[in-house]
Amino acid sequence: MRAEYDFSKAKRAARIPAKGKTRITIFIDDAILAEFRARAERMGSGYQTMINDALRAYLADTDSQPITEALLRRVLREELPQPSRQSKQPKRAQGSRR
Repeated sequence: MRAEYDFSKAKRAARIPAKGKTRITIFIDDAILAEFRARAERMGSGYQTMINDALRAYLADTDSQPITEALLRRVLREELPQPSRQSKQPKRAQGSRR
């Protein structure tokens, strides 16, 4: 073995992409990531694999369920801003007293 090697003309090897997978950057809540890491540690598997499996299971579950009226109403209540209660009260005309 040489004492010193010259890497000045070295080139980086071609990256071999994993089939069927894409590298992405994603922001996940710290608590969610900590839970996946803890569960993966207990099970002896990778947390990224667990996240992938959880997403796959979610997609499989939601794909088979039709959108019902109750589900649509729940989603709309969660997503649409709630009107303020003050706007529902009729305004009194100025100068009139009851």
